[in-house]
Amino acid sequence: MRVLVVEDEPLMAEAIRTGLRLEAIAADIAGDGDTALELLSVNAYDIAVLDRDIPGPSGDEIAERIVASGSGLPILMLTAASRLDDKASGFELGADDYLTKPFALRELVLRLRALDRRRAHNRPPVREIAGLRVDPFRREVYRDGRYVALTRKQFAVLEVLVNADGGVISAEELLERAWDENADPVTNAVRITVSALRKRLGEPWIIATEQGVGYRIDTGADRG
Repeated sequence: MRVLVVEDEPLMAEAIRTGLRLEAIAADIAGDGDTALELLSVNAYDIAVLDRDIPGPSGDEIAERIVASGSGLPILMLTAASRLDDKASGFELGADDYLTKPFALRELVLRLRALDRRRAHNRPPVREIAGLRVDPFRREVYRDGRYVALTRKQFAVLEVLVNADGGVISAEELLERAWDENADPVTNAVRITVSALRKRLGEPWIIATEQGVGYRIDTGADRG
C-alpha cells in the first residue's frame, strides 16, 4: 500500500512515515497543500491522509479536488478539532474517515487497512493463488500450507504481485507501489528484493521474470 500523508509538522510527519514503513506501508510526505497537489498529480496512491490545517491550499481544498477528480481515492482526515461539527464538515467534504490528534499510530494503521479493504471490496481479504495464501492484514504468507517468513519489503512486493492475479508488474511499478518517493529509480532494489523473495518462497520458483517487461506470479503448472 502507498499513501500520501499531508502533514505540516515535520516531526509528526516523519514519525508517521517511519511507523507506517514498519507496517509495510510506503508513505510520501507533503508539508503543504501545493506539494500535496503536485504529488497527487504524478503518483498513484491508495489513500490520502490529510491534515486540515496546512499552508497553501488547505486539507479541505485538497479533499474537494480529490472528490471532484472522480478518482475515488479514499481520504482520511487528521485534525486537532474533536467537535462533532468539525467531523461532520470533514465528512461532507468527502472524507471517508476521521482521526483526531493526538492519535496512536496503531489506530492509524488499522484505519488505513480498513479503508484499503473497503476500496478493494471486490478483492477477498485473504488472497490465494498458485498455492500461495497471503493475508495482508496479519501479514502472513503460506505456500502449500507452509508458513513463509518475509521481511516487510518482501511482503509489500509479494502483495503487489499477488493482487495482479498473474499479470505482469514492471520493476518501475513495483518501485512505485512498494517503496516511497525517496527510492532511487535506477536502484537494483527491486531486482534484489524479488530475488530474495523468490528464494524465501522456495522451489519450484513461483515468481516468473518476463525479460524486459517485469515480474508475475506464475499460475501455470510449468513453474520453474
